[in-house]
Amino acid sequence: MNARNWWLMISVGLGMLLNPLNSSMVAVAIPRLQHEFQLDFTVVSWIIFTFYIASAISNPVVGKASDLFGRRNIFLAGLIVAFTASLSAPLSPNFGWLLVLRIVQSIGTSMTISAGMAIMRIHIKEKQATALSVVTIFQSGAAAIGPFIGGVLIHWWDWPAIFFVNIPFVAASFLFSWRMIPKDETSPTVVSGISFRKWLDLIDAPGILLFTAGLVPLLVGLLSVKSSGHVSLAYVVVGLTGLVLLGAFVRHEIKTSSPFIPLRTLAKYPAITWVNVQFMVVNLLFYALFFGIPSYLQTVRHISEFHTGVLMLSLGVCSLVASPLAGRWIDKSGPRPALLVSAILMTLGSVWIVTWNQTSPLISVCLALAAFGISNGLNNVGMQAALFKSSPKEIIGVASGLFSTSRNLGAILSSLLIGIVMGGEFSFGGFQVLGIILTAVAFSLVFMNRRRQEPRQWQEP
Repeated sequence: MNARNWWLMISVGLGMLLNPLNSSMVAVAIPRLQHEFQLDFTVVSWIIFTFYIASAISNPVVGKASDLFGRRNIFLAGLIVAFTASLSAPLSPNFGWLLVLRIVQSIGTSMTISAGMAIMRIHIKEKQATALSVVTIFQSGAAAIGPFIGGVLIHWWDWPAIFFVNIPFVAASFLFSWRMIPKDETSPTVVSGISFRKWLDLIDAPGILLFTAGLVPLLVGLLSVKSSGHVSLAYVVVGLTGLVLLGAFVRHEIKTSSPFIPLRTLAKYPAITWVNVQFMVVNLLFYALFFGIPSYLQTVRHISEFHTGVLMLSLGVCSLVASPLAGRWIDKSGPRPALLVSAILMTLGSVWIVTWNQTSPLISVCLALAAFGISNGLNNVGMQAALFKSSPKEIIGVASGLFSTSRNLGAILSSLLIGIVMGGEFSFGGFQVLGIILTAVAFSLVFMNRRRQEPRQWQEP
């Protein structure tokens, strides 16, 4: 791999780390934000949920936009949006404004992920799994050390620091990307002088509106049940409304000539759907542990926030170490063996968690976190390699956007699972039940990957 490709990976990786960094870093700021704005936990926790919801919606939208208007253009625009939100959020006069700017930040960072993955697919032709492992180091490392960085910044400064810290990453990514990312080949459908109505048809504005109008109430209804701890008629109505609108969205996408999520095209490539479903399940398991183990350490074991963050670093370090090794392995053997080993590690780690008690040695926690870290490194590289292997070039932006949405939906579902299992208060018994559920989920992944065939390599025309 030549030097230009390495600089291209660094340029894209610096932009793509912004989303996982900000999705994990803010978790440690919740108590400080409660004090700052005088709100209860349920209200303040929406600063986490809105980020995931906005990412889940915007990823396929910007993926479509990158296919139409150029991956480089969308990537650079995303950096500008993220820079503006990160600079403005600390100046918010109230919590409502902070939520709005947090949503803007989510959209901007989602633009870098969807467009960045497409850039990697288009411009790096050889050893793509190795290239993906480099980008995964940026993303996995940012997600893993996000809580630790956030804790340090808030301890020494205050909650605005978790937004200001993005600025040097954005600036470096923009400068490198401006020089290193090749200019886009203009899509033949995007021409100057097109009418506004044609632009709306081209981007499938009705489909985007139906998708947003369906997904938002569905997720809000589910997350409201989690936050309040009970089911009410209002939440059921909101959730069902979302399902009906999503049904209308599917019908519209099948009929329209320029869908922003090409369901008819995706139906021709079932491997893409399979990758996204499996990635969502993998992230449900991973984030359930990522959020659940710190609560176990602090609530059950009474370990401080700082030492909890230090213990959690073992997950991130193992993920970082596993990613480049996974890249070399997948380049030689394909993604299936790595995904099978990952599922086995998740199963063993989940079984190990079930055996814990209130006095289990901390080394056992580190061993479980190491297993999940290695698994995470294998999964992130293996799943992206499988996606690239099965996706035609013309829809790689949309496929990448859906892939990122699967990650966000998995994170949201993990939060719901923890809320359902734990109820209103975290308990050791509930944590053991969570471990049993996750063991069953991980074992199902082992079974699926044993039977799964390698995705067919898409041949460029």
